[in-house]
Parts: sequence; structure tokens; C-alpha cells
Amino acid sequence: MYIHAVSHYLPTEIVGNEHFTRLNGLSSDWIIERTGIEERRKAAPGENTNTMTLDAVRRLMPKADLSTVDLIVGATYTPYDTIVSLAHEAQHLLQIPDIPVISISTACSSLLNAIEVVEGYFALNKASRALVIVSEHNTAYNNEQDTVSGHLWGDGAAALLITKERQSEGDFTIKTLLTGGAAHTPKATTGVMMKPIDGGVTMPFGRDVFINACQYMPKGIQQALERSNLALSDVDYVLPHQANLRISRNVMKTLNLPEEKLISNIQRYGNTGCAGCAIALSENWDTFQKGQHIAVTVFGGGYSYGAMIIEV
Repeated sequence: MYIHAVSHYLPTEIVGNEHFTRLNGLSSDWIIERTGIEERRKAAPGENTNTMTLDAVRRLMPKADLSTVDLIVGATYTPYDTIVSLAHEAQHLLQIPDIPVISISTACSSLLNAIEVVEGYFALNKASRALVIVSEHNTAYNNEQDTVSGHLWGDGAAALLITKERQSEGDFTIKTLLTGGAAHTPKATTGVMMKPIDGGVTMPFGRDVFINACQYMPKGIQQALERSNLALSDVDYVLPHQANLRISRNVMKTLNLPEEKLISNIQRYGNTGCAGCAIALSENWDTFQKGQHIAVTVFGGGYSYGAMIIEV
């Protein structure tokens, strides 16, 4: 599989840490020390998961021919409409009839699970050009007055064109992709939750989320590298789920990789859920060099995890 092009969309409103200082007394230094977040983006009135999907797809159009897309997979845990999904919105925009449109949710791991769905369709010869969209409207469900997790979240979306065959020399190769569930662990189903009709986002066991993320994210990279016949020394960049800068740094320490190889955007955008890695990939697309390897690793509530090795 190949990533032919990627785009992203971010709302224009910037919410700095001082907002939470005024709201509930959390200092900016305290938030930065514990999360790395300095500011985040917030969807404007009238924006939602579906509108951000359309904005991301529109930004992909100049980069790639979407007229022959034969599969659309959307991923989010913050849906605006539980019937009309991200994939439906994208199909309606592109006006491509009679193709599979699918929406999935595995929390913040959803990007890699969406790509894995594409991998399955490709393997069965049911598709060859897939549009993957990841979009999160965290602020629609978040309680800003929650001093545990209210300051973590941001909004954003990204879109990727993934193809079965190489389209150009500039395509990125997906060498290995793996995902897994970790709901067998004691607090997996209560560590972090998002219940639309019962309190929105809550994180009663954030420490457990932190501990498991720090275990599963490096583990996923090591497994993916082994399947790719690559070593840690072959990794040029690590692109982790943008949950917490301390988690990302812990992953780098566990892997014994220098922080210079870490790609992070949480400082500016907060936790943008399953869109975070794709947004960062889009932002840095033109800086990668031929032959480099990017190790993507994710961890989500529930719990779920995954890793992907990309060769430029």
C-alpha cells in the first residue's frame, strides 16, 4: 500500500492555556509541565466533525485525483451525526456512486484501524484507491471545567489517498501495519470515556491510560519493525499519537531514540484524537527525504493500539 497524498484542516480559533487559568485556576506552566500543551484549536459555531471532513477533503483535491476513489473509510469517536458518517459526507461531496463507505471508531487508534480496513479491501481485490478521513470535534463533548482532562482537547481533521499500486515516485510506502486491542487490562473500559448523554469526556483513571500508553506504543513499534526486517537504528522519525508530550518522550526513552527524531504537534493543537498523527504527517510531508523510515504508533481508550512503518 502507498500513501499518495495527505491534507489536513484545523479550525482558526486558538485557545491558549490562559483560558483555563481564568476558568478553573490551572496555570499555563502546570498544564505545559504535565501535558506539553500550550494552545489548542477549537471548532467555530457551525463547524463539526462532518464539516471539517469536507474541508480536509477539499484540501486534498489539488494534490490528488479523487475521481476514481473506490472506497471511503471515515474514522472518529466524536461524530456530529451518527447516521450520516464522515464517509457519507465525503461521497456526497465527490459524487462517486456505488462504492463502499464505512465509518469506524477505535478511539484515538482509529487512523490505523481505518488503514487496516483499506488493507483488507485491497487484499480481497474489492478496491484499489481509498480515501481515508479522520476528524475529531473533541470540544463538542468536552467539559472545560474538568480540571483532570478539560484542558487536553483540540479539534481537527485530515484526509489521505491510499492506493494499492504506486502512483508516483513521491508516494510513501506502508511497509507494515498492525493493530490490537488491550481491553483485557483491569481499567481499560473505564480509564477514559466519552458518553454523549452521560457527562461527555471523562478520565477517571488517567494514570492507568498513561502507563498503558507508555507500554503499548513502544511495543507496537518494535513489533512493526521486526515484521519489516528493520532495526531501531533504521527509524528516522517517530510519530506517536498526540496524547501527551510526556508519553511521547517516554516512548522515545524506552526505545532509546533521541528526541530529535520525535514528531510532535500537541504543543500547538492539543489532543486531536485519531486525527493527530495524520495532521502531523501532512504538516511534515515535504520535509521527509527519500529512503527515510517513519514509525507511527497509537494508543486509544478502550484500550486499543497500533503501529505502522512508512518508508519515504
